[in-house]
This record gives sequence, structure tokens and C-alpha cells, in this order.
Amino acid sequence: MLDIPSPRRVHLEALVAEQHDMGVCDALARIHPWRELLLMSTPHPSKVAGINPPPTSPEHTDPPATYGSSAPGRSPGSSGPAGHTTAGGSGHGAADQAPDPLGHPVERLAAAQDRLAGWIGDLSTLHDLTERLARSGTLDAALHETLRGGAALLGARRGLLSLEPDDGLGPRTTVGLGLDRAELGQLETVPGVAATHADLARAEDAGPRHREVAARLGFAASHAARLAAGPASALGTAVWLYAEPGRPSERGRHLLHLYLRCAGEHLARHLELTRAHGAVAAIREELLPVRLPRVPGVRTAVRHRTGPRGGGDWYDVLPLPEGALGLSVGGVSETGPGAVAVMGRLRASLRAYAVMEGEDPVAVLSDLELLLRVTEPARCATALFGYAEPAEGRVTLAGAGHCPPLIVGPTRCEFAETTLSAPLGMLTCWEAPSVELSLAAGETLLLYSDGLVQRTGEPMDRAFARLHAAASAAPPAVREDPEQLADHVLHTVLPDGLADDTDSEEDVVLLAAGF
Repeated sequence: MLDIPSPRRVHLEALVAEQHDMGVCDALARIHPWRELLLMSTPHPSKVAGINPPPTSPEHTDPPATYGSSAPGRSPGSSGPAGHTTAGGSGHGAADQAPDPLGHPVERLAAAQDRLAGWIGDLSTLHDLTERLARSGTLDAALHETLRGGAALLGARRGLLSLEPDDGLGPRTTVGLGLDRAELGQLETVPGVAATHADLARAEDAGPRHREVAARLGFAASHAARLAAGPASALGTAVWLYAEPGRPSERGRHLLHLYLRCAGEHLARHLELTRAHGAVAAIREELLPVRLPRVPGVRTAVRHRTGPRGGGDWYDVLPLPEGALGLSVGGVSETGPGAVAVMGRLRASLRAYAVMEGEDPVAVLSDLELLLRVTEPARCATALFGYAEPAEGRVTLAGAGHCPPLIVGPTRCEFAETTLSAPLGMLTCWEAPSVELSLAAGETLLLYSDGLVQRTGEPMDRAFARLHAAASAAPPAVREDPEQLADHVLHTVLPDGLADDTDSEEDVVLLAAGF
């Protein structure tokens, strides 16, 4: 109860008596220091700090009690959890009844103060729950937090939330609270589980399968609520389960209604971001080879790591006429969806040039440089292209501002000496010649993007030394297998999760070709 200084009590009594027709809350509002909050929290069609008043009770609920008259966190007439009224109690104790309007002014004032304390407690509870919801960084975390917040308001310990956007664009998923995977799977097979039942044993609309699963999982009542971001944007349904028959109190249902209005808008924003990220990731992945081709005499493996802030690096393995093989690795400057689009165009163009004149890597990169300069004058890119002839163990390489490849074999581990050249888009004319490498049986050629060395956070000379040391330390059995060698180099050069850092702007591409 709020503490009002005693010297003012006589004045308060007189003023409340004079304002009998206005009602106790309006009279309090004229002299109370929280006048504005009181005016906003009267049970008229006004709002409490921007929150709509409780809606009229659905037909299947008990008649509403006077909202806010009970102490925060307690449900009158029930010995069960807070916010849930069991079937044995009426849900309407003496504390729920409104004070007599003709009673003593001081008693009316005390009752109004109790109601105000209840409103403030409810606002604090909603504030805490919505703050926790706002801190959720992903859609999955927001779904779990919505389920936990609703359970706290209704006094439930178990529940499930099914995300099913009505626009049909997905994603569709179900999360549980206090349920393991097997129990959640059983509930997903129950028709009509997303419904409110005060007593499942007596509910006419609950089928035999519903009662069977309820008995197996140990719940006798449920309360369902719709998730929506607006009147015409349904997101799904949440259901909370109770071990005993009963229904949530009027107060708990009202708080849940307010909470889910905020949660629906928050989930809609996360849903939009998830869809956008998924679309960018799908496009980025489709622009790169889904699987590497098989060419006699060569075994290939690739490792690709990227995140929402990257996406401009590419790799390619292209079978060419006469049993040859084209190998390419490159990257576009900058990051984001624009870089992904440019990367896709450059990779597609490089494939076309490789088919026409792949035996001359210099000509391939010269054409690619001209294309980039004409179509994307504000961008630059690095590229490395190799024309491999597995039968002869020969690879002809040309590079434009790209990192030199690494040759790893049973008897040697060394960087290939490629000619230095400026990146694509920064050349006035092509001057860098190609180089020819001879690879013995059992040797592997490692092509990689600059992100492999830049993600280490070390100076470039030390990063290249780290890469060389990682390849040199590979056991003989690992060196003979491109798959194992790629994994060994990646996790040795980038330990402690650096290889899977989704916040990095640098992509990581590692392409291994074993002859």
C-alpha cells in the first residue's frame, strides 16, 4: 500500500467526499503525485501506459473478477500456481470484490491504493518480460522467450509454440517448454492440440487421441493463444499445459493478451530478418558449385566459410575438353548482397572464358579484367585460375592480385612462385605471364582465399608462415587425402572457432586438388 503522510489525510477525506460523483480514482488523481498514471489506469476505455484495457471475457471463461484487486503474483481462490485457477475454486474470493461505493472514504481510498499497487506490479512484470524478449537475438531465441514469458504469466510449467506464418513463406517450426523431443513429437501428432480446455477429461471437442496423449504426458488442462503481428497477420499458436483441471485467472489472461501483442510484433521482425538472411544465403550458395565434379586422376575437396557480412569469394572446378580441369579461386572487394551478385557474374563469365580459351590462363583473366572494368568500374577483384592436365601432372597458373597456391606432398611443402600482378579492375594492361607447375603423384595443390590468412589477425608474413607450418605438420596419411588435408589446414590455421566466425567480413575458401 502506498504511504500517504498523515497530515494530509483529513484533507484527502474531505476532497474525496466532495468528489463522490467523480469516482474515487478521479478524485485521487487531482491530488496524488501520480495523477497522470492514475488517470491513465482507470478501468475506462483509456490506456495504461499505452496498453489497452482488458477485453471482454470469452464465453468459455469464468465471469471476470475485478482486475488488479489481488496482490501481484497471486491468484485468488486458488491454491495452485500463480495465474491459474483450479477447477475446485471459483476464482472469486472476497478480495476480488469491488469496494462498496458508499463505504467510508478512507476505506475507498485504501482500496484504490491497493488497486494502484496491483496495476504498478503488473506493469513491472510486463516490462521485465518484454525487456527479456527484446534482448533475444534470433528467431529461435525469441520463440523460446515468448513461451517462457507466457508460462510465467499463466502459472504454467510446460507448453509448446508452433510457428506457422499464414502467408505460407515459412519457416515453420515448433518449440517446447518443459518437453523433450519425444513428448513434443507426440503433441505435434494430436489434432486440435492448439485449443483451450479447462478439463480435458470432460471436453467434448477433445478426441480420443488427444486424451490418450494428455494422460501419457500428465496434463489435464490447456490454454491456447493466437500469435499475430496484426489483425490480418497470423504467425502461429502457443499452448500452455497444466497438470490439474482449471483455467487461468482473468488477470493472467489479460496480462498474456498484452504480452503477446508485443511478442507478435517482435517475432514478425525476427521473421522478416530470418527470411532475408535465408534468401541471401540461398542465393550465395546457389552461385557456387553444389558438388565438385569427378575427373579421372584428380581428387578435389573444398571448405567454404562465410557469414552474413561476407559472401564475395568464389571457387570453381570445371571439367574441360581432352580430360583437362579448370581450377579457380577469387574474391570481390567489399561485402554484402551487391558483392554476392558481382561474384556470381564474374564466376559465370570465368567459366565461359575457360571453356573457350582455358589452356591460356592469361587470356582468361585478361577477358575477365576487361569485363569487370566495363561493367563494374567501381569494384576490383582478385582471381587465380589454373589449367590442369592430370595425365601429365602439369598445371598452368595465372593470378591477379591473389595469394600464391601451396604445393603439399610427401617430400615437399612450398608456395608456388606465381608472378605478382595487380587485382582485376586496377590494370591498365596485362603484363603478368603465367607459370607452369609440375606435380608428382601424391602431391596436392592448395588454392585459398585471402580470408584464410586474414582471419588469423596476424601480419601477412606471419599468417603465411602459419599456413606453411600447418601444411608441413600434416601427417603423411593426411597429406595423401585432400579431404583430410583441407580439414587439417583449416582448423590448424584458424583454431578456437575462427573458421566458423559468422561475424567476420572475410570469407574463407580452401580448395585442394590432389593428383
